[in-house]
Amino acid sequence: MSPRSSQPDDLIRNVAGIARDRAKGAEADDLELEAAIAQNVRALRTRYDLSVTELAERIGISKAMLSKIENAQTSCSLSTLSRLARGLDVPVSSLIRGADSEREAAHTKAGAGASITRSGTKQGHSYELLGALRGEHKRLECLMVTLSEDSEVYPLFQHPGTEFLHMVEGAMDYGHGRSVYRMEPGDSLTLDGEAPHGPVRLIDLPIRFLSVVAFPDGV
Repeated sequence: MSPRSSQPDDLIRNVAGIARDRAKGAEADDLELEAAIAQNVRALRTRYDLSVTELAERIGISKAMLSKIENAQTSCSLSTLSRLARGLDVPVSSLIRGADSEREAAHTKAGAGASITRSGTKQGHSYELLGALRGEHKRLECLMVTLSEDSEVYPLFQHPGTEFLHMVEGAMDYGHGRSVYRMEPGDSLTLDGEAPHGPVRLIDLPIRFLSVVAFPDGV
């Protein structure tokens, strides 16, 4: 691991996404066009292996302005949009693609999540589905797990993908493969779901923890 891996500049969200200010009261979809243009311009520039400086010089705008466009920090005029399209050899419509597409979200009010039964569910162990999304390449499942009673045996899970656990209440020892982790409020654990995993000892009941599973393609 690089010694710089903990620096803010290395955060995935700084590489793969954008962050910007929004005026109080402004609607999020008012900024969707800017975000679509930013994403499309950056993707096309990268595809043609052009630097920010090279593309800026090609279309006759400053490097600072192009950087702002690619980070959705400014509105793009029709004139600039046309110059960008010519410089990237694409129709203008290619630069605004995705601006009007609907993005999925799942909102679950407190206590309104569906109660589900998982294989190995025990008396006093409940699983509340907080939300699930199926995107282009993955499926995300979010559960609030409550363990209110101890039992002689505990469920042991295995599944494709990656799971994230965050303790809300109580304490337990949680096993993953050959390792056991003490989980207390505020603790988190990210694990490979292919290895057997599950509680091995319930220490302080009731126990509540958030479980988020990201399943891979085709699952």
